[in-house]
Amino acid sequence: MRTRTRTRLAYGLGATLLSAAAVLSAPGSAFGANLLTNGGFEAGTPAGWSCGGGLGTVVSSPVHGGGKALAGAASASDNAKCTQTVAVQPNTAYTLSAWVRGSYVYLGVTGGASTWTPSATAYTKLTVSFTTGASQTSAEVYLNGWYGQGTYYADDVTLEGPGGAADTVAPTTPGSLTSTGKTSSSVSLAWTASTDNVGVAGYDVYQGADKVATSTTTGATVAGLNPGTAYTFSVRARDLAGNTSAASNAVSVTTGSGTTPAGFKQAAPYLYLGWGNPPSATTVMNATGAKWFTMAFILSSGGCNAAWDGQRPLTGGADQSTINAVRAAGGDVVPSIGGWSGNKLGPNCASAAALAGAYQQVINAYGLKAIDVDIENTDEFENAVVQDRILGALKIVKQNNPGIKTILTFGTATSGPTSWGNRLIDQAKVLGADIDVFTIMPFDFGNASTDMYASTVSATEGLKTKLKSTFGWDDSTAYAHIGISGMNGVSDTQEITTVQNWTGIRNWANSHHIARLAFWSVNRDRGCAGGGLQESCSGIAQNDWQFTSITAGFTG
Repeated sequence: MRTRTRTRLAYGLGATLLSAAAVLSAPGSAFGANLLTNGGFEAGTPAGWSCGGGLGTVVSSPVHGGGKALAGAASASDNAKCTQTVAVQPNTAYTLSAWVRGSYVYLGVTGGASTWTPSATAYTKLTVSFTTGASQTSAEVYLNGWYGQGTYYADDVTLEGPGGAADTVAPTTPGSLTSTGKTSSSVSLAWTASTDNVGVAGYDVYQGADKVATSTTTGATVAGLNPGTAYTFSVRARDLAGNTSAASNAVSVTTGSGTTPAGFKQAAPYLYLGWGNPPSATTVMNATGAKWFTMAFILSSGGCNAAWDGQRPLTGGADQSTINAVRAAGGDVVPSIGGWSGNKLGPNCASAAALAGAYQQVINAYGLKAIDVDIENTDEFENAVVQDRILGALKIVKQNNPGIKTILTFGTATSGPTSWGNRLIDQAKVLGADIDVFTIMPFDFGNASTDMYASTVSATEGLKTKLKSTFGWDDSTAYAHIGISGMNGVSDTQEITTVQNWTGIRNWANSHHIARLAFWSVNRDRGCAGGGLQESCSGIAQNDWQFTSITAGFTG
């Protein structure tokens, strides 16, 4: 089949081979003005040219002149044709030329003259002359390869002759310029597209009167900026004739400080005394170097009264003994208030003030540095009234306990917060709750084949984007208000977070300087390969306390 295709190609083109060979020439001096835009491709993009199938790119080797050339990746189904339309005068002679390299490279004018070379192992000049029609005011010139013949190259393409009517119409003004991100040394910008009677060639980004970036899309990043400095940007569009639009709206952005924001940093896996053969906290601390635990769960013992699991008293029992032992060993705890099940304080306390009083009972019992509200299920998380009550209570707690850190823990989708999570974050802003850490639980997505590392990172990046949007924070500030609380081993929906997954998540958390890393739970941090979902082991092969040891390496 390949032989027949090549034979047919040679026969179809053979009739013009002699006339084409006559216009293959050595370099000569140019005459007249080159009417083509970006004929040498020195713009670094095919700007000015339209290349079908996205098969035309600009390369830095091999080139004929300058530092760039066009590469057309002809395939079995596409000849990688690139075209450009120019304004011309009627009844006028023009000369089109190009330096080309490759097999079966064509140069011509649509509906008019053309030429080609069957094989050019080095750059060879093709030239074709034509005369426009009596009423012709534009001409489309083209370059293309041939099906299945591989990549061709073209450079220094010229169309010589008098130009047609000048394009004097400027593009419309780019709209809605905004900052989409920043670091200590760069600012990312986006805007809505301009239109033009012929075509928009690109956009120029200005800082005051200085052009600082160019783009062929509706976005750009300006780099090389100073930390903690205010900059004002605008954007102008330009067309193929060099006409420039009016400036867009101005946007002012202050770059990041260049330092990681100071904040609360906590590695605190969950320890639960309610089931799962709870281990000795100090044994785990000695084996892993862990310092913090998230103690679960504070519920309602009836009405707006706090108790461990809704049953065990705050003081005088096993929970207080464990907290005392952890502190004596140089560590500390953060109680988790709420959770998925049980009789919770949020719905049982009649007001934000009453709920704050219940939280205060827990704070007073242990002289806490932080509290975590694990807001889940339809009774708290998916309940707007209770959401607002919890946020109001935490605002009161912050006011009454200077220096205490408040943490909200809630579920997530793989892409970031759900609609209820977004509402919780928005309301934290509206109510001025001043939450220190928004912790997501990236597990129980419902698919046993979920990549738990990739999904955790994706969910966390989604949370970062939401925090930036709601609070106006930069990346580093948003990360410094984020927590991750995973589930080691087998999850409720049969997902598996391996030791390797969790190590990767810990490393990612450190590199992005988030605030908190936790997992459910230390009780389950023991190996039982193939054991499925268990209260006292992870369901996978691992060393005892291996997830806790990895978590202890979180430094933020």
